[in-house]
Amino acid sequence: MKIFKVITVTILFLLVTISILIGGLYLLKDQEKKKITDADRKNAGGQYVMLGHGYTHYQIAGPDTGKAVILIHGFSVPYYIWDGTFEYLVKQGFRVIRYDMYGRGFSDRPYISYNKALYMDQLSELITKLHLRTPVSLAGISFGGEVTTDFACLHPELVNKVVLIDPGYKNVRPAVPQFVTIFEEAITADDRAMGQLSDFKYPLKHPHWVTQYKVQMGYKNFRWAIASTFYNYPYNGLESSACLNTNNKPVLLIWGKEDQTVPFKYSDSIRSVLKTDFFPVADAAHLPSIEKADTVNAKITSFLKQ
Repeated sequence: MKIFKVITVTILFLLVTISILIGGLYLLKDQEKKKITDADRKNAGGQYVMLGHGYTHYQIAGPDTGKAVILIHGFSVPYYIWDGTFEYLVKQGFRVIRYDMYGRGFSDRPYISYNKALYMDQLSELITKLHLRTPVSLAGISFGGEVTTDFACLHPELVNKVVLIDPGYKNVRPAVPQFVTIFEEAITADDRAMGQLSDFKYPLKHPHWVTQYKVQMGYKNFRWAIASTFYNYPYNGLESSACLNTNNKPVLLIWGKEDQTVPFKYSDSIRSVLKTDFFPVADAAHLPSIEKADTVNAKITSFLKQ
């Protein structure tokens, strides 16, 4: 009995010690110290609109009479990913809108499931609240390409043309429980930020990219939004693209040939089920709209004006 008690006490001691160490590591690495305030939002610029799950940060510019184009960012980099394209399209006379998805940038980060319905509702509500003339054209990059494809399939009556830039291909639900992923996101936050540079072929040309990305990581529920999306937004590029194809929308597919995030080879799979105007971009990785901005923006403009 004595030996059993010693073993039990030892195991309990080790469990408590490990728990304390894990908790301490989490607190030490946790970068989410703040809640977004009105002052933060004012300093960030742009505009804000209250939708069904909180405030959405957006920017709109261009003539009221221009054709509406909504730019949809990727998985975790918020709407500044569209800086160059936004300004370019405005100068071309389009009515251009870009926004931060829930959980990113300066939009609210509700503690809810980040599933397909959430992203679909945010976009449809934004179109309604901003009184945009429909149908609108959508341009999505990376994960934004998934949202764009799904939305155009779900609401074909609201969509005119579709632009996909290196769109996501398949979301695989992690094998570990969600709390494990949240913990990993907390202790490897710097790795996530630095990892954004892998989207470029020439990362040294973008020295402020990581610093700019880290701003949003200081606000609560960023990693919840990221982790929850991993678990609650399943996506199959072949199925969604095939669905979009049935709606006969004009689609421009742009893909960087050096993409290591969503490899170029997946463009063949998408084009096997979706009729597109295909525009491969040489000497560019996952973000050809930034690395080859002049070429890509001119192509997008030409496509939208057709």
